[in-house]
Amino acid sequence: MLGKTAGGLTWMFRYLERCETSSRLIETGFRNALTRPATAADEWAAVLDASGARKAYLERHAAFEQSAVVDFLLRDKSNPSSVLSCVENARMNARLVRTALSREVWEAVNECWMVLKGALVHKVNDRDLPEVLALIRQQNALVRGATHGTMLRNDVFNFCRIGTFLERADATARILDVKYYVLLPSISHIGSALDNVQWENILRAVGARSSYRWLNGPDISAQGIADFLILDHRMPRSLTFCIEKVASNLRYLALEYGERKNSQVKVEEMLVKLEEAEIEKIFEEGLHEFILDLLADVAELTANIETDYRFYG
Repeated sequence: MLGKTAGGLTWMFRYLERCETSSRLIETGFRNALTRPATAADEWAAVLDASGARKAYLERHAAFEQSAVVDFLLRDKSNPSSVLSCVENARMNARLVRTALSREVWEAVNECWMVLKGALVHKVNDRDLPEVLALIRQQNALVRGATHGTMLRNDVFNFCRIGTFLERADATARILDVKYYVLLPSISHIGSALDNVQWENILRAVGARSSYRWLNGPDISAQGIADFLILDHRMPRSLTFCIEKVASNLRYLALEYGERKNSQVKVEEMLVKLEEAEIEKIFEEGLHEFILDLLADVAELTANIETDYRFYG
């Protein structure tokens, strides 16, 4: 496969996954701001931190106001991570690799772009925000469904999945890190009811609240949630699940191309780290440090994949 095609597929699905992550972060910020209006500015600052957009936002705005933050994350084309920017970049990449996609996948991506472009043509008011955020996730789900239902399980499919899970791992890691260092107002709140509510909001931010409660009931704890989002093999947005999927797709590529590359070596090293990790030890040595190390590993893995398959983001 040409590097341009591999890169187009990977980034198309990274951008689509980023759209969904933004919608979940906005939904969480909106809920937090409604329930704790006194700290609304801090909540929206945390959302910007989790999306990696605080610096870009502050270049255009002086305060963390809800309407400005939501519009920046949804519609502002100066923000490369806004939903509108991401869906347009996803469609652009889909056009570049059109011949590698099934008709159903192309149509789903094109419809996603048209629907979201229409929904975001004007600034979204608070009343319509939940419906628009649900629409973003729905359109992404249609693309995923078309991909799983119609794509041949070859190198094309593998690059699509690698893009999805690299982006998802990066997002989950950043959300966890922001929780511990931004959302928590004071060290004195650790283990308090407030702390547990904020950890539950992290579950909402990654679409994991229902599955966590299915397994653990009402027992909400920082350590339990961190264990679920870092080490659980069953949770589709956990760090372990995402890295396992990237490893699986890289193994398929190695078999298809008959060559073991640096990226496969790197992802296997990451899997060993995660398999040997214990949540008690992670908290003892520092969740922040663990997440920073993992983010560095994800960045190195991404660079290795781009070099191995000759494309660049």
